[in-house]
Amino acid sequence: MNPPTLPPSDHQPRPYAGPSAEEVIRLRQEYVSPAIFTYYKQPLMLVEGCREFVWDETGRRYLDAFGGIVTVSVGHSHPAVIDAAKCQLEQLQHTSTIYLHPNLPQYAKIMADHMPGDLKVCYFVNSGSEATDLAILMARAYTGNYDMIALRNAYHGGNGVGMSVTGQRTWKFNVPHSFGVHHAMMPDPYRGPWGREDPEAGQKYAADVKDLIERATSGQVAGFIAESIQGAGGVVVYPDGYLKEAYAHVRAAGGLCIADEVQSGFARTGTHYWGFETQDVIPDIVTMAKGIGNGAPLAAVVTRREIAETLASRIHFNTFGGNPVVCAQGMAVLDVIDREHLQQNALDVGGHLFSRLEGLQRKHDVVGDVRGKGLMLGVELVTNRQTKQPATAACAQVLESARDMGLLVGKSGMYANTLRITPPLCITREDADFVADVLDEAFGAL
Repeated sequence: MNPPTLPPSDHQPRPYAGPSAEEVIRLRQEYVSPAIFTYYKQPLMLVEGCREFVWDETGRRYLDAFGGIVTVSVGHSHPAVIDAAKCQLEQLQHTSTIYLHPNLPQYAKIMADHMPGDLKVCYFVNSGSEATDLAILMARAYTGNYDMIALRNAYHGGNGVGMSVTGQRTWKFNVPHSFGVHHAMMPDPYRGPWGREDPEAGQKYAADVKDLIERATSGQVAGFIAESIQGAGGVVVYPDGYLKEAYAHVRAAGGLCIADEVQSGFARTGTHYWGFETQDVIPDIVTMAKGIGNGAPLAAVVTRREIAETLASRIHFNTFGGNPVVCAQGMAVLDVIDREHLQQNALDVGGHLFSRLEGLQRKHDVVGDVRGKGLMLGVELVTNRQTKQPATAACAQVLESARDMGLLVGKSGMYANTLRITPPLCITREDADFVADVLDEAFGAL
């Protein structure tokens, strides 16, 4: 049987004349930290991209259904984003915020216009890990409290503070951290005690937050941080009402609520611009990165003015935060999402792909669960549907098979048994069918 046919592209990649993949591997092994890992038995080298497609050094094309790890939001090398960055680079590459430049406040206003409620004050940084650090600093400084509530199975970054609120051992080094951090029960309708059929599941999971505050803290906390949808944890979607109940418990204890939108933000859920809106809540602080700049080293913390003002009591400075080039790129991303109606596309194409994936679940026993919203989707693989034993080896094999057929997807979850499908928001229904057809072949070959 012939493998699925990759949808067409009219982009012609430039001939590649750089070092070979073998030479790049050699250089990495000799000069780059061994902590930097690669996917696949034979590492893949990518040298060009356009919209939802990428090309390797041989000129072979792939559909990128991982989006550079949920980072390419509007499409690889989008011309509007490239032109904005190029124009600014030609005028002024860098100036710190100690001087005035129009890009910083203009971008902050446009970002604030995309936020609900009183979330109107922006602080730009360089990565999601930095945003996590800053948000927790704000919560502790504003409330005068220290304890933080986080979730098991969460991921919030690889720096010290991000590691402390992360809830997976695979991301946590055996060094001192996590002081004052307490991890609540993971609100997972697939693996937890209360499933999707229980209308009170959200309330029941949130009750653990209240219990944790009462039994593990002084009763007064600085805040609660949660991804709106857990990404690295396996695309875990909380039961309806969970965040609303959890937020109420935290606020009753004097804490602020932080929504981590690093992966679920910028229209990716389709139904809403921000993931937290799917839970009908407005947080006190929002962290964002990845898709914010379509690949630029850009992140942000957005909050209310009275919370932001706590930083003015000391000197707080970020050399590259608010850089004019990345601000130009960030503004272009917001414009493209709105102008090209990418939120609606995420809803339409994501809904179609979700339906196709549910069909694969009915066909293949290895598929234990299909979940997600819009174009943030997860397919959890198991060796047995009754025991839900993680099918880690099968997941790795599916990644290899998909790559061989021209499809790039990710893997996530504590046991690396969940396929993560987070393509650029510009993909088409034809692309979605290709994703499903490839996975169908890959599951069948297990």
